[in-house]
Amino acid sequence: MRRLQPLQPILALPPSPMAVNLNRYFQFDSLHQPPVAEGRLTRMVGLTLEAVGLNVSVGSQCQVIMHNGKVIDTEVVGFSDDKTFLMPVQKIDGLQPGVRVVPCSKLGGMPIGMGCLGRIVNGIGQPLDGRGPLQGEHQLGPPQIINPLDRDPISEPLDVGIRAINGLLTVGKGQRIGLFAGSGVGKSVLMGMMTKFTEADVVIVGLIGERGREVKEFIDHILGPAGMARALVVASPADDAPLMRLRAAELATRIAEYFRDRGLNVLLLMDSLTRYAQAQREIALAIGEPPATKGYPPSVFARIPDLVERAGNGTAGGGSVTAFYTVLTEGDDLQDPIADSARAILDGHVVLSRQLAEEGIYPAIDVEASISRVMPNIVSKEQLKRAQLFKQLLSRYRANKDLIAIGAYVQGSDPGIDLAIERHPQLQQYISQGLDQQANLAESQNFMAHLLDAPPAVRAGK
Repeated sequence: MRRLQPLQPILALPPSPMAVNLNRYFQFDSLHQPPVAEGRLTRMVGLTLEAVGLNVSVGSQCQVIMHNGKVIDTEVVGFSDDKTFLMPVQKIDGLQPGVRVVPCSKLGGMPIGMGCLGRIVNGIGQPLDGRGPLQGEHQLGPPQIINPLDRDPISEPLDVGIRAINGLLTVGKGQRIGLFAGSGVGKSVLMGMMTKFTEADVVIVGLIGERGREVKEFIDHILGPAGMARALVVASPADDAPLMRLRAAELATRIAEYFRDRGLNVLLLMDSLTRYAQAQREIALAIGEPPATKGYPPSVFARIPDLVERAGNGTAGGGSVTAFYTVLTEGDDLQDPIADSARAILDGHVVLSRQLAEEGIYPAIDVEASISRVMPNIVSKEQLKRAQLFKQLLSRYRANKDLIAIGAYVQGSDPGIDLAIERHPQLQQYISQGLDQQANLAESQNFMAHLLDAPPAVRAGK
């Protein structure tokens, strides 16, 4: 019987043309991105654009592509059934119904680094100063939320160069302060003085919703070359779209966080928090959110803490962001909803008085209505007692000012009022300061000690 021979291996056949084509297709398909569903613009009401056919989340970026090829950047701010609400970043004109709306990935962050100091950018990080692209060794990424228990406590005073603040409302590194005032009382001038005089490594200035004329004046006349050397300005004037103003405030805060995370002491000046809230109000009302308090929707009061809480100290051994936010009080009304909300969330407030400004006292700081909540933790007990005595004497004099002016007050009736009358000229001199005059922390405290510790007979010249 014949034995079976083992099977011979089958020779490898060359691949067929169909197999080659299939392999190429599979390789292409593995690299290919999933299809993106485009939408169409169906409606424009006021500031809001409505589109259908999109499958995007709130906060996503979209581009509206017009028939002439012009591209408008937008952000998704809401939706209702199959409608998606978009808000343009820049001003728009010439829109037509039915144009394409294309979702897009978020653009990379702006370049950031020490080389960006001295520059001026808009709310999306584009240069406004005509000096070419920004030069930075990093890209600005999304903010990192810090656990409140990991933050370094405020324990060190910050010299802002303003005598009334250094001596009576001492600010700590990492504190957040509000500057409350009506229009034309000197907020911008006070901010400029702090920009030049404050002991900080980096100064970030956010000019949000202010007049376009004031942006250049602030940079040229208030900041000046010396102030700009260590500053970065984010400007979004009043004629910008509300979304651009929102982004400008958030970008200024994000830049301050970047430098803080690298161990630097940062001074953040934002003018103004009220314009930020008004921009959010415009957006919220445009997409149908109901107004709650004096025309402000609830989302406005949720946005303010989100922005303000990002300032402050970093982790132990890191840097700090000391923030000053100006708050406009319409008609000098400190009970305005935005002013009231900001006062509740901030670590103190400095109130500027129109009456003092009319008397020619600058900076027009009303020390009686102002407070620094961290001052007891960062100054000595003696300094705190002197500040309290200073406020008491000033309050006594102003409460009896009319009686003193008409001669109805009889000297010797009240020793406290007598002392207030005697030292009132020195009190006024203390809170007054020239625009180019710097008063450091030690000088401010020594001046107050000399003013208040001397016996009354010596001050009266007896």
